Amino acid sequence: MAAVNAPEADVVATLAEGAVIAAVNGPESVVVSGETEAVDQVVELWRERGRRVRRLRVSHAFHSPAMDPVLDELASVAAGLDYRRPNMMWAGALTGELVTECEAGYWPSQTRRAVRFADAVAALAAQGVSVFIEVGPDGSLSSLGPDIVAGIGSEEPVFVPLQRRDDQDATGLVGGLARAFVNGAAVEWSSMLPTGAPVELPTYAFRHQRFWPEGILAMPVAGGDGASTEAEARFWAAVEGGDLTQLADTLAVDGGRPFNEVLPALASWRRREQDRSLTANWRYRTAWSAVAEPDARVLSGTWVTVVPAGTDAQPYVSALAARGAEVVVVDVPAGLVDRAGLAALLGAAAEPAAVAGVLSLLALDETALPEHPAVTAGMAATLALVQALGDAGIAAPLWFATRGAVAAGPGEALANPVQALVWGLGRVVGLEHPDRWGGLVDLPETLDERAGARLVAVLAGCGENEVAIRSAGILGRRLTRASQLRGNDPWTPRGSVLITGGTGAIAGHVARWLTGRGAERLVLTSRSGPAAKGAAALAAEFATAGSAVEIVACDVTDRSALAGLVAWIGASGPALSSVLHTAAVLDDGVVDRLSVDRLETVLAAKAASAVHLDELTAELDLDAFVLFSSISSTLGAAGQGNYAAANAFLDALAENRRSRGLAALTVAWGAWAGGGMAESNSVVQARVKRGPMPAMDPQLAARALGEALEGPDALVTVMDVDWAQLASGPGAADLPERPLVRDLPEIRRLAAAGGATAAVVRGEGELAHRLAGLARAEQERVLTDLVRAEVAVVLGHASADAVEDRR
Repeated sequence: MAAVNAPEADVVATLAEGAVIAAVNGPESVVVSGETEAVDQVVELWRERGRRVRRLRVSHAFHSPAMDPVLDELASVAAGLDYRRPNMMWAGALTGELVTECEAGYWPSQTRRAVRFADAVAALAAQGVSVFIEVGPDGSLSSLGPDIVAGIGSEEPVFVPLQRRDDQDATGLVGGLARAFVNGAAVEWSSMLPTGAPVELPTYAFRHQRFWPEGILAMPVAGGDGASTEAEARFWAAVEGGDLTQLADTLAVDGGRPFNEVLPALASWRRREQDRSLTANWRYRTAWSAVAEPDARVLSGTWVTVVPAGTDAQPYVSALAARGAEVVVVDVPAGLVDRAGLAALLGAAAEPAAVAGVLSLLALDETALPEHPAVTAGMAATLALVQALGDAGIAAPLWFATRGAVAAGPGEALANPVQALVWGLGRVVGLEHPDRWGGLVDLPETLDERAGARLVAVLAGCGENEVAIRSAGILGRRLTRASQLRGNDPWTPRGSVLITGGTGAIAGHVARWLTGRGAERLVLTSRSGPAAKGAAALAAEFATAGSAVEIVACDVTDRSALAGLVAWIGASGPALSSVLHTAAVLDDGVVDRLSVDRLETVLAAKAASAVHLDELTAELDLDAFVLFSSISSTLGAAGQGNYAAANAFLDALAENRRSRGLAALTVAWGAWAGGGMAESNSVVQARVKRGPMPAMDPQLAARALGEALEGPDALVTVMDVDWAQLASGPGAADLPERPLVRDLPEIRRLAAAGGATAAVVRGEGELAHRLAGLARAEQERVLTDLVRAEVAVVLGHASADAVEDRR
């Protein structure tokens, strides 16, 4: 058996015959077991790739076919035991799911199959568990915990080991229990310390009330010196605690090496952390947080349920009608995708003023339109429905329902990425028509009684507008910080790299970055190919840098042409190892002015071509399959309903590929400086420059791409956001209350800020700007002076003009 520091999907792709996955302990912590030679092959392969690999000292190849001879006897022993329903929440490491019934077959299966520790911890965190106590000989499992639960829930759980290797007495046990206690765990101290007598702590000296506005003082680190980063905190904690194992893991070195050999590794680590600190605040990821289920909710008035032809609407009608709604079903005939036809159907179904809500199931129709193959009938009909509701004068909340369009739980496969198109469109509808927007809901395969009740709770209003309904409950979509990367070696391209949209500005920046990382061969493709402006200079630049470059004309929306290009790459040079899909077309317009033709224009360039690339490379041994998405799919973007839909599909496709064991990454980008579509439009360029999301330096953005490739997530959002400015902008007063972003540290600080801080956030940006440039002590002095002045006004000792002078 051997431990490999790499994602499960990547390790699975390299397993030799006779080797299996024995344990999944974290996003990048996998154990391999099986025949010795097969495991050796896997170990050597990952060691050559520069990943940390460690042989385990075990007597048998546990969790592999080697255990088959003992399974019958173990099953017999297990069958002789009595089993009862567990009294405590139990997430089994067999599947990672919650266990509600115990049976004997669990234990032979646990011996033979992989231990899914990471999935079990994630499942518990999703249920709101906030304190994890490790009972074992050391704290190895606790050290894995934070990476597993990153982004799950609104609070970061605490992991408490009760023993450590260097704690041989009761100190470690008592210290661990104390830490669990102060984090909310109940400890029966009279059993633990029978001779001790509890005493009340003095209270007055500890009863403090803070008046400093944390929203201003707790500024995120923006410098490039690497100070105050999470990685540095871990390093110094290991040094101060004398934890050699943790120190070696942080630096990715052998703890037994002499210090003169460790020093270069320390210097390298320091430089790496300095580089990462520049882009650490740009990386975000999407997570799903358990939502407290409200009490039984009911609906009132008429609810219109819009369904595509052939869909059984009865489960939805029953769920809504059983809880007070008068349900009217509108069946949309196959092929009906125009607004006038849908408006007529709506008008015949109900009086506009009587409609209390609209639930659309149109997205479930994944049939491609004959004359617009990149557009599904469900997507086209959904767009027409939004327009038709406005034409019909129906202002009731509109909800889009999908099935399998998102992956909301650990190990959950995203089955239907094409339905994610309406999630991108829906986010834009919510921005353009907030007065008649409800939200997005992804449904389970079967809408049983419990799922129906949860659907009604969402429709009736549970404070969420992007949810997934699962057996575990209601899950809300959240934007969280992407975890700080730990000691991964830089991603390095090999063989041939294909870049679509290859003669565009962003592709040029990416190609330069690839060349700097030693790319052997670059194949840049676009419709114009060598005839594109600046193509010859681009080829010469890369050739001078040492990379072979070929610029080829190819319409990536044409599957046969793209298939020919992929085959030619494999036959004419080094094997294709990486695909970067940057091709895109803009055709912006408000939702009310979009058409099926305008959907096709954008979806063909981004979504349909991505499908072709996925299908044509599925059998190849790719190191990277990167789809360039946009923050329009993450946050929505008014005027970009078709573009947001296309990018939402790319996000879903990456997760779908990951579930199939294939390499995949989608990066949802903010604006890039140095050219590109955002800068090709002078109006957009001016808006970006004065907005809260400035364009990112191309070199730093490319560095962020490398960090995303080295990370565990299938979807990463990279954007430079001034949340305070964004919150003070037009129409953003409710930003701290929006479910998607309210768990971000910056948004929490904004929501908690009061008094002078709230005033700054609402519009006094110059004060915030000046404070941001000061040291903490100076911030406190300035704000102290300001607060004193405001108090003087309240007491009548000064005029309001004095406060303004101080500001």
